[in-house]
Amino acid sequence: MNLGQQRKNVRAGLEVDVVLKQDQRTGKKTRGIVKDILTNSANHPHGIKVRLQDGQVGRVAAIITAQP
Repeated sequence: MNLGQQRKNVRAGLEVDVVLKQDQRTGKKTRGIVKDILTNSANHPHGIKVRLQDGQVGRVAAIITAQP
């Protein structure tokens, strides 16, 4: 299980790669900073759904860095 599948590992301010809804077929990743966590469950097999600071919504594919 990757870190982006567990809600406890995702928080506002993290830099992450997400897969947007329109990119699910290709798996194209978009990098951004987490603004809100949208998934309520503790884990999700496709990644925790988040809203980035620029307003895009996607599922976390990878956590890049934490903010200090």
